[in-house]
Amino acid sequence: MATSKKVITRVEWEKKLNGIIIRKEDMDRLVMNFLVTEGHVDAAEKFQMESGTKPETDIATITDRMAVKKAVQSGNVEDAIEKVNDLNPEILDTNPELFFHLQQQRLIELIRQGRIEEALEFAQEELAPRGEENQAFLEELERTIALLVFEDASTCPVKELLDVSQRLKTASEVNAAILTSQSHEKDPKLPSLVKMLIWAEKLLDEKALYPHIKNLSTGQLQGPPV
Repeated sequence: MATSKKVITRVEWEKKLNGIIIRKEDMDRLVMNFLVTEGHVDAAEKFQMESGTKPETDIATITDRMAVKKAVQSGNVEDAIEKVNDLNPEILDTNPELFFHLQQQRLIELIRQGRIEEALEFAQEELAPRGEENQAFLEELERTIALLVFEDASTCPVKELLDVSQRLKTASEVNAAILTSQSHEKDPKLPSLVKMLIWAEKLLDEKALYPHIKNLSTGQLQGPPV
């Protein structure tokens, strides 16, 4: 079937790509941004030595941030809260939603451990007052308390709160808050650029036939022949 789309051959496409100049310094900064944001301390230190690229934040703070994230992922929420306050007390003081989610995670961990009386007391003293001030918090608290109603967690409609994914979600929220407090982006730039590339390809698909990127890791192309 005939098409009205413009056809761009491999030769034409590669000629255009080769005409684009990307400075090595810019690429190095993208890599360093990814390593710092994702918390790869050893890799960031080694990359700094090899490329001479300075990170946007002190590498020593990455270790502290990763310690907080690891504590939440392990269910040690009290320890995580202490570590966050050691880093910067204003993080939790100025972010009531984050503090509530950390306290909610503490409640989940108590329920997970079967410490029911302690869980009820904690919910009443620490979370209920916050729920009275915020409807969204109250709804989250009610969902969490629902875990206590079912003897078999697998039959509970909110059983996902006990999944590891809930810990990861809370840990990610804390990580983002710490990065923001350090005037750093919450998300690495590199994945965002890849998403923009995929979005741009979809837009171009509507108007032209051209070589697509078959493999993002190698840059291999597929599409119209020479």
